[in-house]
Amino acid sequence: MSAPAPTCVWPVGAELGEGPVWHAAEQAFYFVDIKDRAIHRCDADGDHRRSWATPRPPGFVLPRDGGGLLCGMQGGLYQFTPDTGVFTLLQPVEQDLPGNRINDGFADHRGHLWFGTMDDGEENPSGALYRRDRGILRQQDSNYIITNGPAMSPDGKTLYHTDTLLRTVYAFDVDAAGNLSGKRPFIVIDGSGYPDGMAVDAEGCLWIALFGGWRIERFLPSGELAGVLPFPCANITKLAFGGADLQTVQVTTAWKGLSPAERSQQPLAGGLFSFRADTPGLAQHYISTEVQK
Repeated sequence: MSAPAPTCVWPVGAELGEGPVWHAAEQAFYFVDIKDRAIHRCDADGDHRRSWATPRPPGFVLPRDGGGLLCGMQGGLYQFTPDTGVFTLLQPVEQDLPGNRINDGFADHRGHLWFGTMDDGEENPSGALYRRDRGILRQQDSNYIITNGPAMSPDGKTLYHTDTLLRTVYAFDVDAAGNLSGKRPFIVIDGSGYPDGMAVDAEGCLWIALFGGWRIERFLPSGELAGVLPFPCANITKLAFGGADLQTVQVTTAWKGLSPAERSQQPLAGGLFSFRADTPGLAQHYISTEVQK
């Protein structure tokens, strides 16, 4: 794994930055700040910045076919229109579990949305993994305190999903309809930090952000550690490949959980970082109301 040291391209100071995603049609990255209830947007260099307040804590924002964005917020999935800043409820999620919130999410090559929920207090195993297609929400797995990921292999046959507090990334087999089976531990982090968000590159390698670990780790499809990229702050939350060649990587971080002394020692904690990768990532898919064949 060879990459230049990451640089902070936007010292946005997110309490809990998350969910960077490349929007190819706009040539821009979007990401969220869960705790400060915000969506942020910038170009691949971190310039042309714009921010929006959200009515509830956002876990992710992803592009939709036909325009606009889908935002997963506490209590539901929302259509978000950046031009107006308006959020429109599309589908309630776990409204019977008011202590839960939506966390990480992504869109697969079929246009399916995958996302996890979690206990906002990070204590109860009330979180679950969901798949949404044709507007139908299906629970795929459960019994998580903190869900993270998800991500998928280039051939679409393996889904990766994280139980952060168990420090375990699971692999699932995915059939032609998008159903899961064969859950098994794929990676257990045995060093410092907890596995947070992740992304898969064009070679099928899994890049995992380590919350409290000061680094990103890259793993081969076999599960073997292939490289480590250090960061100047501890809480690395997720990464996304983007830019014209999908080799510009933007990374969200957080100052959540840091003491005043630690924050003074990590002045860039909560910033948006960027680096160039030797291997490109996978193209970002759009969420569709119809399943892509």
